Amino acid sequence: MRWWDIETVLALEYDLFPEDAWSPGMFWSELAHARGPAATRRYVVAETPEGRIVGYAGLAAAGGLGDVQTIAAARDQWGTGLGSRLLTDLLQHATAFECEEVLLEVRVDNPRAQKLYERFGFEPVGFRRGYYQPGNVDALVMRLSLLDGPHGQGRTEIHG
Repeated sequence: MRWWDIETVLALEYDLFPEDAWSPGMFWSELAHARGPAATRRYVVAETPEGRIVGYAGLAAAGGLGDVQTIAAARDQWGTGLGSRLLTDLLQHATAFECEEVLLEVRVDNPRAQKLYERFGFEPVGFRRGYYQPGNVDALVMRLSLLDGPHGQGRTEIHG
């Protein structure tokens, strides 16, 4: 993801997460840590062969710990495997960042995302009450150890 992608990513963000969407400043702040030799973030967009951005994902890494910051696929991409491809990219970069484990929060009312994470081996480890505001929705915290084996730049092409 680059700065010129933010406007399009925000349109997807507001469509998919209307109550708790990230602000432009949040994306700018994350991207500021995603370049150069001291990078601690990985942000990627997925686009169709025609160049339409249909998904995005982000990972933060520090001290052997990765944290999936965001992952989203346009509604017309649900069920296509895009979420799996985005998560695979993040996990590959978590390994490159030398993370030993990856954490994430997912809304308790989002079973589709929870099933995706479970397929990748994430396990529930707790809850964060009222994490998603202003809706006061709880987050399920999930964890994946990368010490148990390997897991499968910038843009992912979508076919089909």
